[in-house]
Amino acid sequence: MDADGPMSVPDDCGDNAGAMRRLAPALAIGLLAAAPATVAAHGAHAPTPTFPAVLMEWSFDPLVVLGLVAAGAAYLWAVLAVNRAHPHNRHPRTRTWLFFAGLAAIGVALASPIETYEGSLFSVHMLQHLVLMLLAAPLLLAGGPITLTLRSSTPDVRRRLLWILHSPVLKAISFPVFTWLLFVAVNWGWHFSTLYNDALENTLLHYFQHATFLVAALLFWWPITGVDPSPWRMPYPVRLFYLFLALPQNSFLGVALLSAGEVLYPHYVTNGRTWGPTPLEDQQLGGVLMWVIGDIAFLIGMVIVIVGWMRHEERRTARLDERLAAERAARGEEPWKPSVPRGQTGR
Repeated sequence: MDADGPMSVPDDCGDNAGAMRRLAPALAIGLLAAAPATVAAHGAHAPTPTFPAVLMEWSFDPLVVLGLVAAGAAYLWAVLAVNRAHPHNRHPRTRTWLFFAGLAAIGVALASPIETYEGSLFSVHMLQHLVLMLLAAPLLLAGGPITLTLRSSTPDVRRRLLWILHSPVLKAISFPVFTWLLFVAVNWGWHFSTLYNDALENTLLHYFQHATFLVAALLFWWPITGVDPSPWRMPYPVRLFYLFLALPQNSFLGVALLSAGEVLYPHYVTNGRTWGPTPLEDQQLGGVLMWVIGDIAFLIGMVIVIVGWMRHEERRTARLDERLAAERAARGEEPWKPSVPRGQTGR
């Protein structure tokens, strides 16, 4: 776990946090009221994509846009509070950029032309889910939102948050074996059940589908990033094995979609699309995207873990050298020098 320093905060943080908590219920009700109830012909009216006009096919969903704005504003408020209270131990700027990159990835997945055409093309819908699970989730976690929340909270709120982090429930749902199995179950369960097709016909179920993909991905990547405190802290070799095991299940899912002899989701047959690949060809392309992009994402994750492992070992070696040097100095001995073989000058 990377530490950002002492967890003290300015006195005005509690008042601001209280105001935000009072506004949260009203905001949530307003967002739900603004969301449509159904989309019985989801994606049926998407125009024929032509370049560059397709790049302008963005959508506005109040629940998505306001949710992203609220999350970004809360994170930025916490960053400013921490930087104001600890000018010599500020929140790392890189983490801020990574978190907002994660929010941007969610915006691209849920408001860009990807959202416009995901109801018309299964392959685009697959790309949308891959962005949420393999890009947005790890970027958000790399921003250290839990650590930032702890640092910007009052002592009383911080104690409650730490109690939640160490609660039996959170320990259970964040157990790496459970998070790995949940990630796999969410992927296979949605793609090989009637719920996937039902979600294309009902907005609330569609929201729930996106939420389950994102939440499962956040839990899956949490023990990998190692930025925020976690009830379970995996050693680097275990993190590497954890990601390695995700490769074959992802490949099998992609191959299963690619090799299916019939269209699995009737919505893509009946949505009225008259352009582009056939529904079966589109489904096969979605399987290829799952297979290739998913495997590449996990391989990149493994490379990042290896780099982090190497840096960790370098820091540990440096600390050990400093401790040994201090012990020798305390005994009045000369600092250690590497021995020079006979016949060499040592230059």
